[in-house]
Amino acid sequence: MLIYCTHYRLNFIKPLPTNNLKVLAIIPARSGSKGVKDKNIRLLAGKPLLAHSIDAAVESELITTTLVSTDSEVYADIAKQHGALVPFLRPEHLSTDQAASIDVVIHALEFMAEQGEHFDAICILQPTTPFRQKGSIDAAINKFQSTGADALISVVPVPHEFNPHWIFEPIDDGLLKIATGEKEIIKRRQELPPAFMRDGSIYITKASVVLEKKSLYGDKLTYLLNNPDYRVNIDTENDWQLAESKIKLLNA
Repeated sequence: MLIYCTHYRLNFIKPLPTNNLKVLAIIPARSGSKGVKDKNIRLLAGKPLLAHSIDAAVESELITTTLVSTDSEVYADIAKQHGALVPFLRPEHLSTDQAASIDVVIHALEFMAEQGEHFDAICILQPTTPFRQKGSIDAAINKFQSTGADALISVVPVPHEFNPHWIFEPIDDGLLKIATGEKEIIKRRQELPPAFMRDGSIYITKASVVLEKKSLYGDKLTYLLNNPDYRVNIDTENDWQLAESKIKLLNA
């Protein structure tokens, strides 16, 4: 197991916000991407991809500490240059494309606890969803705290044609059933209840839920509704091209 530790400067840890909630932002950025080579450090609008998420965390008023979890010294150096804390290199068993996000988060929380740093909640900011509206992270943290939820995810509306009440699942003998289990389909679009899907940009979870239940969602889940214009999840070269086009429009 490879562990890399650095002494980090206190200016990476902000003073506690007025709500006294200590939030650890975790930006997972392993190397070895298959779909887009070294995508987490590839330049998007002149800046490494992971730096877009670091900037969003650093600009937040309610994030206490911004940590990048990576297995690469090259990635670690880039993350530090952009203001993130990188107190370790991720162990090999957490650096494959099969590694579970929950295990990466638990590793980061436990490492920080060993250094005497304990947090009330974690906020995962995936580099592959680099576009976030200004203030959205703080809005998410405020809602997370005010609702008393175990976790919060950012979402965007599901287009009505993909609403689960209009989706069918196959059953035996080539037949179909309505995915929601209803007997009759909702006939009018205006009668469909709202439906949302994760956009991947913000995940917040109580640290106790992560450590005790090994879950990012817990039993009580709330949400922040995001603007779908900001949604992109970079996994392929086509996604990268979309991100390049989208950032030009967002910055126009």
